Amino acid sequence: MPIPIIDLFAGPGGLGEGFASLTGHKERPFFEIGLSIEKTPVAHRTLTLRAVFRRLRGTNDVRHYYSYIRGEIDEASFRKIPAVANAFAHAEKEARCLELGKSDEENIDSEIRAALRGQETWILIGGPPCQAYSVAGRSRRAKDKEFHKDEKHFLYREYLRIIQVHKPTIFVMENVKGLLSSTHSGNPMFEKIIADLSMPADGLEYEIRSFIKKGAGDSLEPTDYIIHSEQFGIPQCRHRVILLGVRKGLDIPQHELLTPVSRPATVSETIGDLPKIRSRLSRGDSLEAWRGAVQAASSYVNGWGTGMESSMIQTLQAFAVAAIHSSSGSSYIPRKYRRPKRPTELQRWLHDRSLGGVCQHESRSHMASDLARYLFSAGYAATRGYSPGLDVFPPRLLPNHVNVRADRESEKIPFKDRFRVQCGNEPATTVVAHIAKDGHYYIHYDPSQCRSLSVREAARLQTFPDNYFFAGNRTEQYTQVGNAVPPLLAYKLAKVVRSLLNEMSRKKRRKTGGTERTPISVDTNWRGQSEGSRPPLFAEAD
Repeated sequence: MPIPIIDLFAGPGGLGEGFASLTGHKERPFFEIGLSIEKTPVAHRTLTLRAVFRRLRGTNDVRHYYSYIRGEIDEASFRKIPAVANAFAHAEKEARCLELGKSDEENIDSEIRAALRGQETWILIGGPPCQAYSVAGRSRRAKDKEFHKDEKHFLYREYLRIIQVHKPTIFVMENVKGLLSSTHSGNPMFEKIIADLSMPADGLEYEIRSFIKKGAGDSLEPTDYIIHSEQFGIPQCRHRVILLGVRKGLDIPQHELLTPVSRPATVSETIGDLPKIRSRLSRGDSLEAWRGAVQAASSYVNGWGTGMESSMIQTLQAFAVAAIHSSSGSSYIPRKYRRPKRPTELQRWLHDRSLGGVCQHESRSHMASDLARYLFSAGYAATRGYSPGLDVFPPRLLPNHVNVRADRESEKIPFKDRFRVQCGNEPATTVVAHIAKDGHYYIHYDPSQCRSLSVREAARLQTFPDNYFFAGNRTEQYTQVGNAVPPLLAYKLAKVVRSLLNEMSRKKRRKTGGTERTPISVDTNWRGQSEGSRPPLFAEAD
């Protein structure tokens, strides 16, 4: 029987996806999401649809899911299919649209008990909203006298309440790195959270461990809880605090640590095989108008006044000639995968040949002046190897902001990386929800495409599988992607938790002479491959 998972503040389901993807004995799921709670309706719709996919996966009826996300059938027709209707009935019990702290606690407790079905061994996961802890969020509200009253400071207490009432065997809690420096009324928030989680109630204690360093409690520094995702195969420099809480008194041993990769995965390795598409013009878009705007972009470099001016103009003109892409993408683009001779762990995780194409890969519209900035930035990165800051922009390309122009000579321009290229030869910068507002910080490394990243590209950098479909309009899709935990990282966290539970099971069997049966699945590798291999959720690419 799979180990139940309760997922709080679930977002679109990145953390739960990683745990639900892990297999154990005879390739059966090792964990099963019993309940996921998310307050945002559109993210809840994404959670529900993913639960439907998990229910249909491995059956002939999964073809209906693919037909739906390809746009071949509408939602009403999709839901009328008997097997799909049954899957939705199950999914709507699993994924719940509730707001912790405001929804009825007794009802939530009742749903958790129903999801656990009496199993004593279970896992709590989730990440309380981070806006109150993030450095950016605190900076934006530095002069806000009401900031200390923001309820988001203490939403972790809703997580804590679930621990107090339901006593999980293990919990995994994720939050932003800014939590380590956050204070409330002058008191460090991280120290308070650790103290509360370590002893949530009388007679209930937890060791707060790290996924990357042995030890617990006083033997660990706050920075020992920060996971640098790029060190563990995620194509993104996402640095997050992740706590591993282990209940005391259950004889749970020390655990395996996350294993660093030999080299980081890069942006080009992650999104470079996706169809090339052009951006669109926000006014009067047509292929001819777009190409005209791109070809005119090099003229903005005139008057740069550096020794690079002439060569950069020539470089941008060459990239403009290469800007021949006619499509701006689509909600679904048919295509065939070509199976690499030696697919990487990331490729095995992302690709799904049953999908037959790419979903949610369409470009935004941009102003002609921003196209010029994108072409210059991507061309500069292509020739120099790094993204340029505003302090080196040609004067005609500077945004029309007073603080930018006023501080140009003093070199004190705030937010110098307002326009940021995600360079192809290195991991991406952190994909955050701000990507929903504009694409300036997420410029594609290929100058000939002259655009910001699509939803699918952002989702790939977050390691969402290609068959993961995000509900809502494009802005809502971007927000969900940016708010999520990378599923591949979550999968690796789940393996650490699995090793703990398996070792606990072995110790129990040794104590009882092998006669005691436990619900813990025996640890196995997928199809005899290495532990770095992905689980058998998706067909590998052709």
